[in-house]
Amino acid sequence: MLLDTGAFHAWDSPWRPTETESDPRPECAWTILLPFFNERLFLAGTLASLAVQDQPLRLILIDNASTDGSGEFAMAECRRLGLHFTLIREPRPGKVHALAAGLDLVRTAFVATCDADTWYPDDYLSQAGKLLEADDSAAAGAYFIRKGAPRRQHVAKAWHIMIVASLLPRQCHSGGAGQVFRTASLRRSGGFDASRWNYVLEDHEIMHRVVKAGSLEYGPGFWCMPSHRERDRDSIRWTLAERLLYHVAPAQWRDRFFYEFLGPRLKARRLTSERMRERQFQNAGPDRRTEAQNSGISDDATPYPLRG
Repeated sequence: MLLDTGAFHAWDSPWRPTETESDPRPECAWTILLPFFNERLFLAGTLASLAVQDQPLRLILIDNASTDGSGEFAMAECRRLGLHFTLIREPRPGKVHALAAGLDLVRTAFVATCDADTWYPDDYLSQAGKLLEADDSAAAGAYFIRKGAPRRQHVAKAWHIMIVASLLPRQCHSGGAGQVFRTASLRRSGGFDASRWNYVLEDHEIMHRVVKAGSLEYGPGFWCMPSHRERDRDSIRWTLAERLLYHVAPAQWRDRFFYEFLGPRLKARRLTSERMRERQFQNAGPDRRTEAQNSGISDDATPYPLRG
């Protein structure tokens, strides 16, 4: 992992986590992968929501070469909250590299990919487990809701994802912040692999592969709350034509859609995985040599409620 970069002198051995808090609890079913790059502003709320989950979990923090002290901040918050964790550092920029490094350490039956700027209700893992109980299930996806949304919006979002999933059952309808997997199905599908797919929309591509191992499940009680910060990177999204083609392409053509059509188009637009790191306040462009400091962030800033 690190040896390939030539930067191994500056990091701990790739086969040994940087920091690990021993976990005295009995074996649990869930591991959460939490990759981050310069997310110090949002980590407090996310970690607080994970600390009150009603299912035991193992937390793997993946510091993807942050320059704002996010790794140290995350460890301090985990210790304050009583969260048992493992921290690893993946210097190769990009979410796919980070998730692949984290998946190598997973030893539980189920794994969830969470975003460091997302708040999770305390029954998030319980709801996920109910969906993955189906014998043929391989993965499940949560719908997204905004902070402070009234009950009617929850109902509308739930009905929307259930209806769309029933019409298009073998497609991805949830972003990576709200995806959970049977670990065996995820690994059988090849896991997160930058040599196969190192572009944006990795959440759709991974679900495309995983659905070959079983069904994708969605439920009315399975949701999470991404941050409300304004997006300033619309250019990394797929075009309307690409999205429409994804929805209408027959399942037997989906490999060709991703690897012969969409992948080359994203490559031509330089939409590799690390482009998701681009935000105005981080100034992290495709040039890997410059990782500007994240400024103006308070250690105790928490944009989410601490309880559901």
